[in-house]
Amino acid sequence: MTTNPAHPPLRPLALVTGVGRTVGIGAGIARQLAASGWDIAFTYWTPYDERMPWGPEADATSTITDTLTQHGAATTAVEADLADPDAPARVFDEVERELGGVTALVMCHCESVDSGLLDTTVESFDRHFAVNARATWLLIREYGRRFTAAPGSGRIIALTSDHTVNNLPYGASKGALDRITLAAAHELAHLGITANVINPGPVDTGWMTDEGRAHVLRQTPLNRLGTPQDTAHLVDFLCSPEGQWINGQLLMSNGGFA
Repeated sequence: MTTNPAHPPLRPLALVTGVGRTVGIGAGIARQLAASGWDIAFTYWTPYDERMPWGPEADATSTITDTLTQHGAATTAVEADLADPDAPARVFDEVERELGGVTALVMCHCESVDSGLLDTTVESFDRHFAVNARATWLLIREYGRRFTAAPGSGRIIALTSDHTVNNLPYGASKGALDRITLAAAHELAHLGITANVINPGPVDTGWMTDEGRAHVLRQTPLNRLGTPQDTAHLVDFLCSPEGQWINGQLLMSNGGFA
């Protein structure tokens, strides 16, 4: 799905991965960047949502696209299974064909299945690392190889988590994502690209139980839950010219949750 409304030329393009639901962090980031003057390409993978307790959201892709175009963004949506090692190159091929070169790569995709040391399967462990770590590396590699925007304008941002107890494959693979992303701050420095990781803490996008919400509220000084917009504001700043000096950092944006 591609939409190209009339909009001013030279609007930069952000590729946001993992935008499958209107209530998700990825969708919140895409909306904020569109409102700030970015064109948006985004990926989604419906079979992942079908495996999750919340299930797929009907018409989510078209609803998100409509919202982005209301902000003046040209947009394209690409369905991609990032467990496939060939998917990142195909995503960039399609995005470049539809909208041109990518200036900012914002990675919100994930595989996330709750399991611990004793009950994680080898298949689940491998899939977590394929999606959360390997796909992150391959997306960054494609981005770096294809980057043609002005030096100093490039941005790489990835979302992480430090939750590992009873969430072993998710947390461990996100730890690998951290290191892969932060390496880009140095290895892609010659292109004028910054790279940062954001830990948004627990954000209720429909997955929390009542018990989980109560726990987060007790552990957060501001006594409220995190929202996708909280993360989106930080991403928006990092992608702005004013955010260029923040580089190679793992940023906690969690309201003081401990």
